[in-house]
Amino acid sequence: MTDTENMDLSALEARVDELIRTVDELKSENSALRNQQDSLVNERATLIEKTEQARTRIESMISRLRAMETRS
Repeated sequence: MTDTENMDLSALEARVDELIRTVDELKSENSALRNQQDSLVNERATLIEKTEQARTRIESMISRLRAMETRS
């Protein structure tokens, strides 16, 4: 094997190592983003539920106020 072939092989090896590191970093980042997305989806569902509960309570209060108005 010539020096040029050794350098080419070393460069290729270094590039493969760099690609492996990049793939590992991307996997880690992807996992973190999936966890964040799951968290945000759960938070959104909770907020939707709370909003619906608040809407129901407000509608109930309005109905009671209207009922009080008609009795007066």
